[in-house]
Amino acid sequence: MTPAARVQGAIEILDLVIEAARGNGPPADRIIADWFRTRRFAGSKDRRAVRELAYGAIRACGEVPKSGRAAMLRMAADDDALRCLFDGSTYGPAPVDPHEPVASAGVAPDWLIRRLQASGIGDEESRALLGRAPLDIRINTIKASRDTLDLPVEAEPAPAPAPHALRLPAGTRVEQWDAFRAGQIEVQDAGSQLACGALDARPGETVVDLCAGAGGKTLALAAAMDNRGHLIASDTDRGRLSKLGPRAARASVSIAETVLLNPGQELEALADCVGKADAVLVDAPCSGTGTWRRNPESRWRLTPSQIERYCATQARLLDIAAALARPGGRLCYVVCSLLDEEGTNQIDAFLARQPEWKVENSALSFGENRNNGIRLSPFRDGTDGFFIARLSRVC
Repeated sequence: MTPAARVQGAIEILDLVIEAARGNGPPADRIIADWFRTRRFAGSKDRRAVRELAYGAIRACGEVPKSGRAAMLRMAADDDALRCLFDGSTYGPAPVDPHEPVASAGVAPDWLIRRLQASGIGDEESRALLGRAPLDIRINTIKASRDTLDLPVEAEPAPAPAPHALRLPAGTRVEQWDAFRAGQIEVQDAGSQLACGALDARPGETVVDLCAGAGGKTLALAAAMDNRGHLIASDTDRGRLSKLGPRAARASVSIAETVLLNPGQELEALADCVGKADAVLVDAPCSGTGTWRRNPESRWRLTPSQIERYCATQARLLDIAAALARPGGRLCYVVCSLLDEEGTNQIDAFLARQPEWKVENSALSFGENRNNGIRLSPFRDGTDGFFIARLSRVC
C-alpha cells in the first residue's frame, strides 16, 4: 500500500468505527481485524500503519466526528506531511476542499469533560487518558516467581506498588511466549492487580468475585489465596464466564468455581454464600472512563442515561455483596471510572443504606485519596484509571 492508500484505508475504518459508536456496534479493534481480513494484500507494515492512523485520529477528536475523513483531517491539521497525502492519487484520499468539515479536537464530548472536571480531573490528567497504554503482566505465583521467571525480553517493574507486576512495551506479543503458554504470567494492568490486592484475599477463605467476566481478577485472587480455599467466580455473561475454565487450567488454578447469574436473581444462585463470604470483590460494570487509553472510541459511545443505568447497577451489586459477606467480612468495590458518581458517591450512598459497614481505606498504600476511596489514574500512577474502596462489615 502507498502512504496515501494507507490514509484512505484508515478513513474507511474510521467510518465504520463512527457508525458503530452511534449504533452500539462492535469495538474498534474488531472492526479493524475484520477490515483487514478481506484485504489480504496488506502486509504487516501496512496493517500497523493503518491501525496507528485510525487510532491516532480517534484520539484526536473529542466529539463524535461526522465522518472518517473529517476525523483524519483533524489529525492532518497538525501534520503537514499527512495533509500532503490527500492528493487524489490512485487508492488515496481526494484533495482537501477548504470548505469541507473537519472534526473538532478534544479529549471527549463536552458533556463528559464537564463531568470529569466536576470529579476533580483537570486538563492535564484528562489528556493522559488518551495516551497509549503499556502492557503489564502479572507473575502467577502459583507457578513462578521473579527469581524463576525466564522471559525472552527484559521487563521493568510497573510503577504502581503491585508486587507481581512487570511492564513491557505496548504491543508486546506475550501470548507467543513459553511463559504465557505455561501459565506463569497473565496480562493484567498494574492498577487491576492493585484492585485485587485491596481485597486482601487469604488462603483458606471463602471469596466471591461477583462480576468475574472472563476471570482475570479471579486468577489473581486465586494466586493471592495460594490456591487454597473456596473461590466463586460469578457473572451474568455466559460467554465471558466460559473463558475462565481454560484460563484457570493453564494457570493451575483449582479452587475457582463458576456460577452463572440471572439478573435480578443473583442471591438465589449464590444462596450457599449468603452471610458466609469472608471477602467479596465487586468489579462493577461502569463507564470505563479510566480505560480510554485502550479503547479510545468508547468515549463516543457514552450517554448520560447510560451512566445512570451503570450507577443503578453498581448500587444493586453493592447491596448484593453486602448480603454475601459474613459479620467481620470484607468488601472491595472497584470501577475503572474516574467519575465521582460511579465512585465515591456510590460508597456514600452505600454507607447510608448499610450502616453496619465502614470504610477501611487506611489499609491501602497507593493512589490518591478520593473521599472514601482511592483513585488511580494514568497521569499520576501510570495505570489505567480506577476508583477502589475497601470496606468491612462490623461484627
